[in-house]
Amino acid sequence: MSEASKKNQPPAGIKWLSTRLLDDVFTDEVSLFKPHFEVDYEAYLQRLWESNPDIHRILLESKSLEEARDALYSYLDYAERKVFAVDNDLHILEKSTVRECIRVFRSIIGPVNEFRTEFSALDSLWKLAGNKREDLVTTISVGFIMEFINLFRGVTGRSNIYLENAQVKKGIPDFFRLKGREAAAIRTEILDELGSSLKKYFKKYPSGLEEEVVQWRKENRARILRYFGGTDDDWNDYMWHLKHVLRDARGLFDLIELTNDQKEAVNKAVKNRIAFGITPYYLSLMDNKLSIGYDHAVRAQVIPPLDYVEKMAGHRTDRKISFDFMGEHDTSPVDLVTRRYPGIAIFKPFNTCAQICVYCQRNWEIESVLEPRALAGKKKTEEALEWFDHHTSIGDVLVTGGDPLVMKDHQLKNLLDVLASKKHIYRIRIGSRTPVVLPMRFTESLLNLLASYHNPPHREIALVTHFEHSYEITPESMEVVQKLRKAGISVYNQQVYTVENSRRFETAKLRRDLKAIGVDPYYTFNMKGKEETSRYMVPIARILQERKEEARLLPGLDRTDEPVFNVPKLGKNHLRAGQDRRLVMILPDGSRVYEFHPWEKNITPIPPYNYVDVPIYDYLEELAARGENVRDYRTIWFYY
Repeated sequence: MSEASKKNQPPAGIKWLSTRLLDDVFTDEVSLFKPHFEVDYEAYLQRLWESNPDIHRILLESKSLEEARDALYSYLDYAERKVFAVDNDLHILEKSTVRECIRVFRSIIGPVNEFRTEFSALDSLWKLAGNKREDLVTTISVGFIMEFINLFRGVTGRSNIYLENAQVKKGIPDFFRLKGREAAAIRTEILDELGSSLKKYFKKYPSGLEEEVVQWRKENRARILRYFGGTDDDWNDYMWHLKHVLRDARGLFDLIELTNDQKEAVNKAVKNRIAFGITPYYLSLMDNKLSIGYDHAVRAQVIPPLDYVEKMAGHRTDRKISFDFMGEHDTSPVDLVTRRYPGIAIFKPFNTCAQICVYCQRNWEIESVLEPRALAGKKKTEEALEWFDHHTSIGDVLVTGGDPLVMKDHQLKNLLDVLASKKHIYRIRIGSRTPVVLPMRFTESLLNLLASYHNPPHREIALVTHFEHSYEITPESMEVVQKLRKAGISVYNQQVYTVENSRRFETAKLRRDLKAIGVDPYYTFNMKGKEETSRYMVPIARILQERKEEARLLPGLDRTDEPVFNVPKLGKNHLRAGQDRRLVMILPDGSRVYEFHPWEKNITPIPPYNYVDVPIYDYLEELAARGENVRDYRTIWFYY
């Protein structure tokens, strides 16, 4: 045999797996979502070894961890070469998945990544294969095993992403083989099927503009007004809403149906002085009865989960250190200012809101809803505004907090007058959730005030808001947006991607509904790694899957947002830019560890940041508990 031929053979003891279709893991007899005490651990291990007998054999026959590592590197080298062989009949897109899985596998078994993460997934696999697992059964989770079932399959071209059918095997769809109208007719049929699927999912997520929902909310409004003894004129007065913000459990319990857990959480939050509040308007967006069930994202914004309350209560005295996940203490050159980029700075003159979002990035700063001492003192404010005079490279200032539009008009005017007088500031952004939680705040006076500073091309005023779900979009919020746009003020949306809006096409529906009322999707934030809000978090793989498989079906003007991960102290990492991160380890609980490279990459050497994600398996368990068909999400494992 020639040397060239020998190079194309697998290493000793390794047989290249055939590409026959293996049953998808979501149809296995091994149940994905049984209670933990019912999980058949051995069945999962059997499925793991069946997913790639070659890797199993390597692990089984290696007498040491380093021997296993060397053999696996040889195996992966061979597997990658096999992808480029002329006689390899895998579809070219499946080959792409193989190469990606090989890259990830190499990274996971790299000694330097074991050193940095203080864990070796390879060591655990080696021990599991050799029946040396006495110490592992209690630490290695099903989520860990599921990650490697899919990775093992992926390196052999059996990801099942395309559920290989005759069309995939042929490699070239019929409409490419044909010409003219005949080709167009077949292509149209395919696109119609995709479009129909999109519409089917969209029906699951009604917006607040639909007639039936509008009527429900009129009834809610009447009930709330009766409760507070208000009138229709009161409802249109934002000061009335601020005066009647629900700050404790009593009014909430009287006006809507709650679960026992929700009642307990609200009571504990109030007892422990954890910031809590809901405007009457936002309360009207909640379904009166739990059985309706469209308002889950609305409730989740303001009704805290029990574990959140307990963690916040436990850190009452040190939360400014414990919960400052973004490291704002270390990126604040002067009080009230945060800076992470050359041309942008954040100015925070007002430290409260009309109501409190549970997973607020600054929950460690905000003492209470409508805190009377929220407005920064004159001396601090003057020092912060003067700081901008010495840093003229900053041209874009985001005024946020808290919510600056809860301030009185004259207070806001005093600040904007000073900012607008600085010639180097060409854009002032107002970060506010009032269009969503208090749309009546946009009086003629406020609209005229904001418009008075909008002076293209010298200065732009823009509003950045935070719609989380289509169910928050109402005729009132649409009216606000339209008035702002008529004044020349652009409106952008920053969505936080959470378990409450991450079902198939749920965020795509929000994008479509936002564009319909005149809001441009701007950022989709991957949920932060704050421990107190962990139940809201979604794996990075899911936001990547959503962007590729769901948002991609929308027209470009409906998907103008960028999915990002906000790296602590450094700033936003664009998740679509795969070269700016890499997966470096799978931890025992199934968590992925990502190494994020900062935006300064290729500009200046800044240390990377390691982030421990939430396990995909745990996320899928949560979706299953909510009635989702987890098979719809089966490709999630291959988004790295």
